[in-house]
Amino acid sequence: MKIDWAALGSVFGVSLVVTVALVGLFTLGIAGLSRQEKASAQGSSAALALTGAYACFAACAAAVGYGIYLIVA
Repeated sequence: MKIDWAALGSVFGVSLVVTVALVGLFTLGIAGLSRQEKASAQGSSAALALTGAYACFAACAAAVGYGIYLIVA
């Protein structure tokens, strides 16, 4: 049995980058929701923060859905 170390390293590198990006995107969504809650407690509007948070969560859901599609197909 021969292991293709270059392919294994490539898969590892891509999965590491995608994982860090997905966690960062989800963190931005959580931060946007936090800012929206803080702004609503102070009585001001933070519609942009809420919209950005929803966009981050939608991008996370799309990435997870695409990953599931790649595994199943």
